[in-house]
Amino acid sequence: MDSTEFRCYVKTRTALLGTRSVDIWNELKSAYPGQVPTYKTVTKWANLFRAGRESTEDDERSGRPITGPTSMNIDKVRNLIDGNSHISITQIEAETFLSRGTIFNIIHDSLELNKVTSRWIPYLLTDAHREKRLAACRHNLSMFESGKWRICDIVTGDETWIYWRQIGTKTSNMS
Repeated sequence: MDSTEFRCYVKTRTALLGTRSVDIWNELKSAYPGQVPTYKTVTKWANLFRAGRESTEDDERSGRPITGPTSMNIDKVRNLIDGNSHISITQIEAETFLSRGTIFNIIHDSLELNKVTSRWIPYLLTDAHREKRLAACRHNLSMFESGKWRICDIVTGDETWIYWRQIGTKTSNMS
């Protein structure tokens, strides 16, 4: 049971039948062991219902409204990143007035983007991206097989990065 259902039971037993708070709490405890609100909470609800309260819903609370990854916020962040793929989280925060954590969740969970070399790129590649990478790999393989590149021209890590400049001879590199 959730708190609204517990409140409905307390309201019915208090307002209609005039049952004492301790009896209501004992009934709830025997029917729902381990899920029952505290005795103090049941007493507070019973007193509110005796005083004339009708609603069993929570009252509005003051404070900052919840700003999470709503569809409107996701669209705002997507539009900013589409307009400038080099934008930082701090700049997005200044333009959207969303919290840093919310922006981080939107970018990584909803939009599925990573920041690589200061650009936001998607986790999943499109067919055009795959074709472009395949063409680059074939070009690099042909350069390596023809002897124009050496194995030291390729640097690897958790991702493969390839130098696009040729290393000259010792004399051409001297200044």
